[in-house]
Amino acid sequence: MCIKRDYDKTSNTQIDICMRPLIKFLQEEGYKTLACCCGHGRYPITVVVESGYIDGPPAQELFTNVDIPRFRKFYKKDNQGYYYIPEVKKK
Repeated sequence: MCIKRDYDKTSNTQIDICMRPLIKFLQEEGYKTLACCCGHGRYPITVVVESGYIDGPPAQELFTNVDIPRFRKFYKKDNQGYYYIPEVKKK
């Protein structure tokens, strides 16, 4: 888990530093990673990958196997500025 930081809005590389080795490994194993967050001690660790379904949800959270019915904008921001995936938070 790493500290919460504000990302440059123009940056496409918004991977938490502590998640980079895991994401690199997953990509090397053939997963198409779409988003991730370590949770910063507030929410569960999440990694969103392309589901591979032809006629199903386009994305899936890897650790919980929760299907996500969208291909972007996975995270919502809470009042303190932390991001979470609503479908995973409900579990």
